[in-house]
Amino acid sequence: MEVIAKVRFARISPRKVRYLRPVVVKHEAQTAISFLNHIPNRGAMILKKLIGSAIANAQQKNPEQKSWYVKKLLIDEGPKMKRLRSAPMGRAVVIMKKLSHITVVLEELPETKTIKGNKHGAKGKSNRS
Repeated sequence: MEVIAKVRFARISPRKVRYLRPVVVKHEAQTAISFLNHIPNRGAMILKKLIGSAIANAQQKNPEQKSWYVKKLLIDEGPKMKRLRSAPMGRAVVIMKKLSHITVVLEELPETKTIKGNKHGAKGKSNRS
């Protein structure tokens, strides 16, 4: 069973959140939150709160399931707020304040299955398709 949580119109640029994606995806939800606790970034705070919300949604749907993992994390661009700033010689420049739509998808983690990363990374593998 999949559980979804979203935050829309988050006041952070999508680019600043996207680099946190590899830290979170394909990890157990509680592990991902503990990783994000140690990252000093506003995007990490937003993601931590969102994953906590997704876990709460999951507990409402299926209270007996104990462990969930982050299946997908989508970080999309929201609308831009346009602001004007004065520039030299009586001109004005537009400042674009970017917003994000972030979606996290959790899936049940069977009790027998544990998520393991590749021990050696991409070592010894070709990067050609």
